[in-house]
Amino acid sequence: MLAGLVSAATFLVYLPTLQNRFVSLWDDNCYICNNPHIHSLNLGFLKWIFFGLHVGNWQPLTWISYAIDYSIWGLNPFGFHLTNIILHAANTFIAVVLTIRLIEAWEERKRRSAEGQPAEGTSLFSGHEKLIAGMAVGLLFGLHPLHVESVAWAAERKDVLCGLFYLLSILAYIKYAMRLRGAHSGNPRFFEWRYFFSLALFALALMSKPMAVSLPLVLLVLDWHPLGRVFSFRSFRTVLYEKLPFFVLSAGVSVLTLIAQKKGGTITPFKVLPFSDRALVAARSLVLYIWKMVFPLDLSPLYPYPKHISFLSASFFLPVLSVIAVTAFCLLAAKRQRLWLACWGCYVITLLPVIGIVQAGRQSMADRYTYLPGLGPAIAVAVAAAWAWNKAGALKRGWILRMSGAAVAFLAVLSMTYLTGRQIGIWENDFILWNYVIEKEPGKVSVAYLNRGRVFGRMGQDGKAIADYNEAIALDPFSAEAYNSRGIEFAKTGQSGRAIMDYARAIALKTDYADAYNNLGTELGKEGQFDKAIPLFKKAIALEPDFYKAYYNLAKAFKGTGRLDLAVKELDKAISLNHSYAYAYNEMGNVLVLEKRPGMALGNFNKAIFLSPDNAAFYANRGEIYLAGGRKRLAASDFRKACAMGDADGCRALRKTGS
Repeated sequence: MLAGLVSAATFLVYLPTLQNRFVSLWDDNCYICNNPHIHSLNLGFLKWIFFGLHVGNWQPLTWISYAIDYSIWGLNPFGFHLTNIILHAANTFIAVVLTIRLIEAWEERKRRSAEGQPAEGTSLFSGHEKLIAGMAVGLLFGLHPLHVESVAWAAERKDVLCGLFYLLSILAYIKYAMRLRGAHSGNPRFFEWRYFFSLALFALALMSKPMAVSLPLVLLVLDWHPLGRVFSFRSFRTVLYEKLPFFVLSAGVSVLTLIAQKKGGTITPFKVLPFSDRALVAARSLVLYIWKMVFPLDLSPLYPYPKHISFLSASFFLPVLSVIAVTAFCLLAAKRQRLWLACWGCYVITLLPVIGIVQAGRQSMADRYTYLPGLGPAIAVAVAAAWAWNKAGALKRGWILRMSGAAVAFLAVLSMTYLTGRQIGIWENDFILWNYVIEKEPGKVSVAYLNRGRVFGRMGQDGKAIADYNEAIALDPFSAEAYNSRGIEFAKTGQSGRAIMDYARAIALKTDYADAYNNLGTELGKEGQFDKAIPLFKKAIALEPDFYKAYYNLAKAFKGTGRLDLAVKELDKAISLNHSYAYAYNEMGNVLVLEKRPGMALGNFNKAIFLSPDNAAFYANRGEIYLAGGRKRLAASDFRKACAMGDADGCRALRKTGS
């Protein structure tokens, strides 16, 4: 009941997320908005998710969850956010139960202490004190502002989905280990169904997000404490042997992830960023994450990588010293109390895949990385709170201390709720998000100016867009994305020459930049230079075989050179890759008109209008078919719609019908 209440409270606090849109300029685009693969659940989709590496990861279960959401909600962000909230609420429920199960395992260990192993001195908790610990972990996990990024960002579905199976796998493993211990046997029994259940859940966690690779090491820590299955080298060898299937799965997914990230060009080589610098930044991140768990202020969607890294700097020297001091304290305290080292160990281990030793991306740290690692410190705080409650009850006026502690806890929950609500608002849309990053880190984050410029471009504020792109390029002169985006803006404002120069610069900086090849080809095609444009579209397709827009543009170029049969072939490919791409159906209709196949052309115009009923040109094109066939009333209706939408050709064509 307690877990259900905490879970329900978490769900209610996150309800404002349902009003948020997609953050289409940061991963939501490639995961959902512009991903035709999630539009159907078929054999082709299964082949794509299981045998392909996409967006730097192998995560088939996450793709399946998006496809299910799309089948229900289409591209309505409400449904995608709702799924994230439900998963996070479920994880909060499990966190409460898991905390209590771990305390029970600790108590069982004390009662069944291995022969020759002295029982630890901490007193056992009463039932309500265990509930206090479980509630504390649940509230910290469910309501902490650091977790907003994992829940309110649709593209971070992988965090909450991975968390679900990760926590369930630990629960199943605890049941397995407790059953072995209850049977007075420390030897693994691989045919015990709970073991296979835990392993299967771990596989599902890996299929959701590769960060789950840390689980085997976490299970080893739990074997040491609180399960008490490790008390000698021989016992350690036994439980290590037991984890071999887990390690095999971890190793396989780790290799796939490295290949995927190398393919995506996100991994920074050691010659660019040496190991010593990475280690210093990692130590700094370990400390900063703890600091933000205690004081969740000044949170940011993007923490830029520090430019000046030096061990002699206080911002790096002090964190290294702190990590050494905390580790030394936990090791010394482990002789009397293993809890602190177990919690610290789980915290560090779960952060290892994303701590930056293998640096992927431009960030030094991220709030989303604390989603599971935060459980270790939360459990330490919760156990300390339960212990303090227990000790206060033994004092003469302990009720005063208890009420004071309850009041502090209540204020902490209110503070977290307020900060979480405020943080949810930051993810409302692209403009608010990137404007917030710029306000937090003015003149530091190139990608923030780049993405805000894209928002301005969508809003038709071309001057502001170009100004932001200029700032992005000034901060990062090697940003191919900034040159490409500025080129798009120049093209929109009729500055074709400058657009072509920017696209060429983007390609020079990033020779495998498919979008820049496609854009350069499009601009040359506008000038009638189809022979130059066609190789560029082919290059874009060679780099990204699923680039349906490049197939569409290649078809238009073939149409421009009179090769209509090749145009039809490329449009067929574009449509097969994205069945919802209205422009491809419209262009197919245009080509079929030239081939004097009006019946088939009409069918394609109908499909284009069905998919995009607000496009004036589609009605104008269909109206021409009706007019040529002598169906003036239908033609007039289409031309009238096109004219009402501001299409000048539709207005002129309307006169032909006599209306």
